[in-house]
Amino acid sequence: MAELKNYTLNFGPQHPAAHGVLRLVLELDGEVVQRADPHIGLLHRGTEKLAESKTFLQSVPYMDRLDYVSMMCNEHAYVMAIEKLLGVAPPERAQYIRVMFDEITRILNHLLWIGAHGLDVGAMAVFLYAFREREDLMDCYEAVSGARMHAAYYRPGGVYRDLPDRMPQYEESRLRSKSQVRRLNENREGSLLDFIDDFTKRFPSCVDEYETLLTDNRIWKQRLVGIGVVTPERAKALGFTGPMLRGSGIAWDLRKTQPYEVYDKMEFDIPIGREGDSYDRYLVRVAEMRESNRIIEQCVRWLRANPGPVMSDNHKVAPPSRTQMKSNMEELIHHFKLFTEGFHVPEGECYAAVEHPKGEFGIYLVSDGANMPYRVKIRAPGFAHLQALDEMARGHMIADVVTIIGTQDIVFGEIDR
Repeated sequence: MAELKNYTLNFGPQHPAAHGVLRLVLELDGEVVQRADPHIGLLHRGTEKLAESKTFLQSVPYMDRLDYVSMMCNEHAYVMAIEKLLGVAPPERAQYIRVMFDEITRILNHLLWIGAHGLDVGAMAVFLYAFREREDLMDCYEAVSGARMHAAYYRPGGVYRDLPDRMPQYEESRLRSKSQVRRLNENREGSLLDFIDDFTKRFPSCVDEYETLLTDNRIWKQRLVGIGVVTPERAKALGFTGPMLRGSGIAWDLRKTQPYEVYDKMEFDIPIGREGDSYDRYLVRVAEMRESNRIIEQCVRWLRANPGPVMSDNHKVAPPSRTQMKSNMEELIHHFKLFTEGFHVPEGECYAAVEHPKGEFGIYLVSDGANMPYRVKIRAPGFAHLQALDEMARGHMIADVVTIIGTQDIVFGEIDR
């Protein structure tokens, strides 16, 4: 009979299932994990330190690059912290736009997660299905900000600009015939809101397709049920938030418990799990996509009926319109000062948090009255989840470590910062 021996194994940092540059040092007894030691810092960008040498506005694009799957949600926490210190409130229309794009971002995040998690444990098709819908939502990002990923769309005092009246369309080329282009542009004839409205109508049936592929698939259940179980007490003790906490049966969601922007006017439910295993966390995220779709529908209805400003009229914080800037000397000076020197934020400190797709994403901001932050501290949800990987993986096989990394939905940009 073969003799089992203990040995140490490097998992990553170039492992395809490591979700970035994770290096795990696994101590094994045969194929059973005795200890998992995550080594982080390989993606360290010094975001918190860089923010101290940039104006408040110049640091907004850094937020996109933290969790590069949940771009606008990162921006949201940062601009909310600045607005708290400034005492500035964005117009109501800007708040609805922010909530709508937060939920679009949540769906974008969960689509990548379900595709990548599926690939990790051997389900190939769901990745292609999920990216079909991701492409449409990426087009919404691009239509509103000009960028597919790193949008820099939220600004202190509101959002960069109002929603466009026209959705970009596909054009005829060597790769696409006239009939193909006509079919692709069917739901792009109107405004961005029309396109999003069309998306919300067909998205629930897309989620049904993902569930058909996975939810009752016996291989999927064999790989997820009973893997990485976390009790409600341990989930709270380990600092879990978001789907990781709700998967363990605790109905904690900042959108309900500490509502910000216009979430208190939205109707949606908080899905929770019962067993606290990887399968429950999968079900919670799938249900969250459906709830996000409901919120987007409500935002679209309100935005259609209520035109208005999307930026504060305080020109010490927000730039004047292009028309005013080009016809009025004072407005030109305001514009120039704002984008060169930036605005000065009163002395003080504050913490602002949002219900990010991965959990509670918070920004602790300290200002000394200058035009740059004195200190920025980022509370990344993935960082707290990664510390539990050792506890979640003990006693499981090497193959289950892949499942646990997938169920945590970690992105190293925010963990290493």
